[in-house]
Amino acid sequence: MTPTVRLIYAFLSFALLGFVASLRGNLAGIWLLAVLGALLLLIADAVLVYLLKKPGLSRRMPGRFALGTDSEVELRLANPNRTPIRLAVFDGIPGTSRSGELPWNGPVPGRREIFVRYTIRMLRRGMLHFSPAHVRMLSPLGFWERRLKLGEHNEARVYPNFEPVLRLMLLALQNRENQMGIIRKNLAGISREFHQLRDYQEGDNLSQIDWKATSKRLAVVSREYQEQRDQTIILMLDCGRRMRSMDGDLPQFDHCLNSMLLLSYVALRQGDQIGVLGFGASSSWFPPVRGQHSMNTILNHLYDFETQTVPSDYAEAVDVCLQHQKRRALVVVLTNLRSEDSRELEPALRSLRARHLVMLASLREREVDRRRKGEIHTLDRALSYSSAHMYAEAREQVLGRLRSFGILTLDETAQDLPVALSNSYFEIKQKGMI
Repeated sequence: MTPTVRLIYAFLSFALLGFVASLRGNLAGIWLLAVLGALLLLIADAVLVYLLKKPGLSRRMPGRFALGTDSEVELRLANPNRTPIRLAVFDGIPGTSRSGELPWNGPVPGRREIFVRYTIRMLRRGMLHFSPAHVRMLSPLGFWERRLKLGEHNEARVYPNFEPVLRLMLLALQNRENQMGIIRKNLAGISREFHQLRDYQEGDNLSQIDWKATSKRLAVVSREYQEQRDQTIILMLDCGRRMRSMDGDLPQFDHCLNSMLLLSYVALRQGDQIGVLGFGASSSWFPPVRGQHSMNTILNHLYDFETQTVPSDYAEAVDVCLQHQKRRALVVVLTNLRSEDSRELEPALRSLRARHLVMLASLREREVDRRRKGEIHTLDRALSYSSAHMYAEAREQVLGRLRSFGILTLDETAQDLPVALSNSYFEIKQKGMI
């Protein structure tokens, strides 16, 4: 139990009155009686706050949180006493979260319960923990506060911010992928498999006409095709220390994770399978799954992925992929490419290319692009421009060598990578490259 500001002010007031009483001796006795009365009042107030029953507190929160977005948590405060009580509540939120609406201060009526809601923003993915709330219960006269810990420990799963995926879901239901910049092209013919017969439509190729069915019906009949399904896409995600670097508000790792989620949803919707291989100093294999319902399975696997403090081992990651994935697949490697990676990366991807179609999707830092733009007026600006240009040129040389080995490449900023990756997937499907 601790004194409140009200008690401190009361003490200072009595001290001031005592000073005045000492100047006028006839008031000293009255002052002493007042002090004794105040002490009895303070003791009674302290006893009363201990006699009050502890309030009840329970927490209700979402089943999952999204990284970097506001979510709502609800607290139920129950007063088992007949008289109202006044509480100050600071919920035991995780250390890697933020809320501007705590602590909450207010009364709880006697024999009643109230509900308190506040918004919280999670700043880190993974499994986080809510601890019991810190509660201060004021005494009836407000001179003391009793400190309590109420409520339970709760676990909270914080997932990547998959809002772009949800937006894609809504647009895809209306066949409007073009609103996201995802381009669907007419199939070239190689990746198609027969779907059904239908009446001839203007613009159909002659190769689509089914002459046998046409002769039977005495009307021109065309064959309709659909993209090949049940193909496999393996997403290899770099979890090494380089991916810890920040790009805007998120680490590069989280930007790549969001791109993976978007591609996963697109591919699952097309009837393909998605597998995941996270690699750093060691590798973590998640076997391919199919069906749109598998999106939750992928999210549950990826939500607590963390970067490691060691460099990534590309050779080991490729060995793990070749060991588990025998059937030909599209393997997408998401990383932040550097020119010094070429000695280890090139032979690893070439061995992977012998069995699979390989794409390297590299996240390009926006800061590099920024330094390569604008006018040059000072020596520092010239040095910054030249170093950024040399960095980008060395990076492009590595990408060029990879392309000469038959490896597909993407080099995009965090903002452009998700849609560029999905567009590349559709183009690969169109050309029947898998």
